[in-house]
Amino acid sequence: MTSSDLSRRSFLAAAAGAAALTTVGWTPAHALSSDDPRVTLPTPPSFPDGIPLFQQGYENWVQEIVFDQVWTCTPADAKDVVRLANWAHANGYRLRPRGTMHGWSPLTLVPGQDVEKVVLVDTLTRLNHVAVDAAAEPGRATVTAGAGAMLAAVLTALQDHGLGWANSPAIGELSIAGILAIDAHGATLPADGETVLPGASFGSVSNLITRLTAVVWDDGRGEYVLREFTRAEDAIRPLLTHLGRTFVTEVTLQAGPNYRLRCESSTDIPWWELFAPAGSPGRTFESFVARSGRVEAIWFPFTDTPYLKVWTPTPTKPPQSREVTGPYNYPYSDSIPKPLTDLLGQIVSGVGSATPLFGQTQLATFQAGLTATGGHDLWGWSKDVLFYLRATTLRMTAGGGVVLTERSNIARVINEFVTWHHARQQELQAQGRYPINGPFEVRLCGLDDQSEVTVETSGPPTISALRPRPDHPEWDTAIWMNVVGVPGTPGMSAYFREMERFMRANYSGNYATFRPEWAKGWAFTDDAAFEDAETIDHVIPDTYRAGVPDGDDWDSARAEYNAHDPHRIFSNPLLDRLLP
Repeated sequence: MTSSDLSRRSFLAAAAGAAALTTVGWTPAHALSSDDPRVTLPTPPSFPDGIPLFQQGYENWVQEIVFDQVWTCTPADAKDVVRLANWAHANGYRLRPRGTMHGWSPLTLVPGQDVEKVVLVDTLTRLNHVAVDAAAEPGRATVTAGAGAMLAAVLTALQDHGLGWANSPAIGELSIAGILAIDAHGATLPADGETVLPGASFGSVSNLITRLTAVVWDDGRGEYVLREFTRAEDAIRPLLTHLGRTFVTEVTLQAGPNYRLRCESSTDIPWWELFAPAGSPGRTFESFVARSGRVEAIWFPFTDTPYLKVWTPTPTKPPQSREVTGPYNYPYSDSIPKPLTDLLGQIVSGVGSATPLFGQTQLATFQAGLTATGGHDLWGWSKDVLFYLRATTLRMTAGGGVVLTERSNIARVINEFVTWHHARQQELQAQGRYPINGPFEVRLCGLDDQSEVTVETSGPPTISALRPRPDHPEWDTAIWMNVVGVPGTPGMSAYFREMERFMRANYSGNYATFRPEWAKGWAFTDDAAFEDAETIDHVIPDTYRAGVPDGDDWDSARAEYNAHDPHRIFSNPLLDRLLP
């Protein structure tokens, strides 16, 4: 199928019609008040007065973690969260913060766990305040947000004051506390020779934190209390990326001047040219990074030309660019046209041979969408151009992670992976096996550089995937590489296990290091993610011990979590194992 097979009219009609399809199952089950006779779970005893409690379903975004009913409550403010913590401690319950549930990893609930004595704490409904301090001094502006404030709301408030971030996730429909728990990131590096604006950071969103408030245990008082941590305190560093092992109620983050971006999209560069070895001529990934810094490529399976996005700081609108005044300007990526749903149905039913056509149709959909919407060349404020995905996009599960290396190795890192991935796909296709039906995705950003922090800082987030390695100061770049696929595809987990091991072995030594992406899949067995004992018990902890000082590593972070929450009310079975 080519892009001409999807006319503008049929494409837009299919996209509009599929929007409802992709949201089916995303809205949790109907909530039942705790005094409703239809509730099926034992009612929590002596639940704090004035905090609404109801029974409701839970379903993560990729629909791999599903519970028909879990107790869920809606605190009015941070003091209510403290009341809940002390109640949970006294009654043997656990609390798990609930945001948008847009994630892969089971850091909130673990599939199949007993939830009888678990209460989810809804942060979105009332813990969602946002306030901007624009500051008179350049680079000193901040924004303070409640745990459940949406990323889009935070950046919209900043934009209203002429402020923004250099690096942000592509989805605005995420809670700020959820983002910080897993060191979420964007796809931006400065271009060669670019002057970085004051207040900007190209690392994780966690690196923007100047202070936060969390619920922690107070030994002297024998109870949980609210405590504010500043960026200058050593104790804040494990909390900057905490995997849900604590409960952050409010956070303040730095901001810099907002800026205009141009986003150019193309689908005509062969993958062997785009992902060529270092120093190759032509339209290479590393050449786009040198020019613009901000680059992402999506390579659909069994296609030759990836979908490339290049963002370039551009103060004045180029004549050929289309100005946008709001985010999410790629509707074709937000829903599933019928040709894709038809092929998806075949794949899910076991017809793996439909995978090549599925990959080709995904690319054709994007090609037609770019043409139909005039999306090849956009220009606008950073937020409006960098937010390009919604929760309604095709739900796929992900494997991969991040490679830390020096900037001069960008082409080598990507070329080595795509060479392996392409060869492996060809081998499996020859055997009639199609474990991967989604694209390879690559994006880059900087590390959690402390020189970019505008206040006194005690150091980077302890277990952020973007924490620099003091023994390799030349490693200044993070290359995020993921492969995605339809949940339940036969052989996919085994492929991700093989891929994870290849990446860990290949990106090692003085060349690079490999770390998991906390929000996505890791610790794969042949059957599932988050199950491999060696990876959970040894490999990941050792990854965060390597190249950093003793007493400032995985073990010190774990000790801090246990000190702040010795009764483990903010934990779950996976965290009990990963951070015992």
